Amino acid sequence: MAGRKRTVGTTRRERYIRDALLACASLSIITTFAILVILAVETVAFFSEVPLSRFLFDDEWTPLFADAHFGIWPLVAGTLLTSAIALVVAVPFGLLSAVYLGEFAPPRVRGILKPTLELLAGVPTIVYGYFALVVMTPMLQGFVPGLAGLNALSPGIVMGVMIVPLITSLSEDAIEAVPDSLREGAYALGAGRLATIFRVVLPTALSGIAASIVLAVSRAIGETMIVAIAAGQEPRLTLDPRVPIETMTTFMVQVGLGDAPTGSLGYRTLFVVGASLFAMTFVANIFSQRLARRFRER
Repeated sequence: MAGRKRTVGTTRRERYIRDALLACASLSIITTFAILVILAVETVAFFSEVPLSRFLFDDEWTPLFADAHFGIWPLVAGTLLTSAIALVVAVPFGLLSAVYLGEFAPPRVRGILKPTLELLAGVPTIVYGYFALVVMTPMLQGFVPGLAGLNALSPGIVMGVMIVPLITSLSEDAIEAVPDSLREGAYALGAGRLATIFRVVLPTALSGIAASIVLAVSRAIGETMIVAIAAGQEPRLTLDPRVPIETMTTFMVQVGLGDAPTGSLGYRTLFVVGASLFAMTFVANIFSQRLARRFRER
């Protein structure tokens, strides 16, 4: 009887633990669903007043002005411009750092460099923003002609530095997951160390590397404080990194801290921009999953 009671009690505890874990897993789904519902409701209300054609085909974004324009492309262009600059900085430095840490660095050096590099991910983004504004921009103005005080170049570079640890950490994990048998087979066939790394190790780890890059893209697209401080609040449809621009997240900060009355059309632009940003990051994540699956199949 005592053994049976212990079995029943253990079964109940396991069921309670399972239910608690299920509740924790369901919380993220419920939260995401609630966000989607709110975005959808406010977005539908926005498009009940603004035609979709004005949102997609207008090249100006001035929803808070008397002469209101609702073309989303200036914000999209600013977001993609700063994100592209960040990736140009982060991808080569992140991948080369991952290769060095995973293939060349001695254990003692790796134990020092990796935590030091990951400290960059712990720096508050507002610190990066002021660094871009008061250090990076004046330095770049010395040799970049026509660079404005607020611009896309400086925050893009600093944002790239910020996401280097993300690419490095995930790419290094992917490199370490490559079986040593593949390396040994390449050496047995006469390949050198560099040839083994670039022709065997990196192609094998490409799914993890690609996933790290796409996650870095999502991180760059969603960054707020760096671009809000150093990029400006002038929505313009341009690819010139020397001039002030406005990103989607910067506009959301502007409206969130402004005087747009709740329920007004200006207030609803906050949600339609948020929905557009959500769609961009969602597409990036789907692309990352399909890319990783394709490389695994190969």
